[in-house]
Amino acid sequence: MSASTRQALRCLVAGRVQGVYYRAATAEEAVRLALDGWVKNLADGRVEVVAAGEPASVAALVRWLWKGPPAARVDAVHIEEWTSGVPSGFVVAK
Repeated sequence: MSASTRQALRCLVAGRVQGVYYRAATAEEAVRLALDGWVKNLADGRVEVVAAGEPASVAALVRWLWKGPPAARVDAVHIEEWTSGVPSGFVVAK
């Protein structure tokens, strides 16, 4: 995929998103969508998701972030463009 067809976003997800399998479920969805990036818990209780790939796949992940796994409650998803590099693969970061 050329750089011109690749999109990268950083999403900050707020709500009941820690301790409810949110990171692992997000990683599974991102891998299913063939995205690169990471998901990690933040000290303030939010979850950070950086995802890069085909724009349609990135958009599908953003829609999924609003639902998350069954035990999650998503109150907000703040989205911004990500211009730094994103490593290959998708990981749950510490």
